[in-house]
Amino acid sequence: MKSHLIIYGLAIFVRVFLIYSDYRENIADRIEISTPLNSFNRILESYYRMSIGVDPYSSDVLHESPLHLHFYKHIIENTGQYLPLVFVFCDVLTAYLLYLFAKKYILNLRIEQYINMNLYLKHLKDQMLNVSDNEAIPLYVTVMYLFNPYIIFNCVACTTTTFLNLCLATFLYAICSGSVIIGAVSLAIASLQSLYPVILISALYLSVLKYQNSMFKAVISVISCISLLVVFIFSSYYLMGSWNFIPQTYGFILQVSDQQPNIGIYWYFFMEMFEHFKELFICSYQINVTILYFIPLTIKFRKDPVLLGICFIMLTGIFKSYPSIGDFGFSLALLPVMKYMYNCMQQIFVSIVAIITTTTLAPILWNLWIYWGSANANFFFGTTLAFITAHIFILTDVSFAHSKHDYLLKYGNDRTINGQPAKLVLG
Repeated sequence: MKSHLIIYGLAIFVRVFLIYSDYRENIADRIEISTPLNSFNRILESYYRMSIGVDPYSSDVLHESPLHLHFYKHIIENTGQYLPLVFVFCDVLTAYLLYLFAKKYILNLRIEQYINMNLYLKHLKDQMLNVSDNEAIPLYVTVMYLFNPYIIFNCVACTTTTFLNLCLATFLYAICSGSVIIGAVSLAIASLQSLYPVILISALYLSVLKYQNSMFKAVISVISCISLLVVFIFSSYYLMGSWNFIPQTYGFILQVSDQQPNIGIYWYFFMEMFEHFKELFICSYQINVTILYFIPLTIKFRKDPVLLGICFIMLTGIFKSYPSIGDFGFSLALLPVMKYMYNCMQQIFVSIVAIITTTTLAPILWNLWIYWGSANANFFFGTTLAFITAHIFILTDVSFAHSKHDYLLKYGNDRTINGQPAKLVLG
């Protein structure tokens, strides 16, 4: 308990120090951190427009739902100068929920290992989770989240990704427990804000089916989530009195209307391509992030809905229209829960090195391009492409490692081909 208090206390201190330092404005203005979707400066401007009777959706400033705008309005009016501390609180709460999620998930995995012990080879016990992992892995997740520079800068910049991460952490904890209500509500709120999390609905269905062993409750969870999302959308219409917010929220996400550079890949393609190809590529990209992997991954991870949820979160973070480092920081914080698969991963080290390298290079090449004029968009895009590729490698590595780990526990790694020693490699 003492170590936990030190960790949380130090994390709060770092965030508060940076928030009230001279560096905050520079951090908040970074294109790697703030996007057209999550910038709180846009929220403040829209709040002012709404306060003087101007429709906040009449311009290209606001891309959050009306429900979220009224939520932010309530926070702004009731916190005043202490507004940044709300983001610190949400960040710490997210870390705690991830701790509870990891603890519950590891416990569930150990129970499954115990039940299936007769299927596993006895000499491969070192590949299994042990008692010490019950405390160690959740602590690793907490530290990985609280002291991840991506998450710290995301919090200091007061981006709305902080609230999205809170919803996703709540959802992960809910599906570990098979909770219908918490899972449906948190997923509906996350989908209302960012749209892409709606594909997590299969993870919700499978988790309720697995942990509550009830097809009826699993179907109810899906119906509840969809119904809540519809209610939230109609509530937004009731608050605004029109549907003007739809093109500025979900339309803005799907059509990728803003080509402002970010750490994703969409902006470059749509900035460089001919206009008559745009619709084709938009459809291709959106199908890629929403539909293409939905059924294959759902089938592959049908026995582990939590890992399915993690893969979907990583996938949407990689391919969403306007990604920020807050999205990637959340995905990276989940890697410690896969500690039991590390021995089966082949690309994790190279991927992490690539992420660190590109994270360092991106601001340098941005300055060379925008301020010094000695580079161009290709240099910066090359860095972001390598950054995205590294995360794709991690995602594919997790997918292969899951299959390989399950195979090794049952059949081992001792194989011969024509009497010669062979090694199982998936890749």
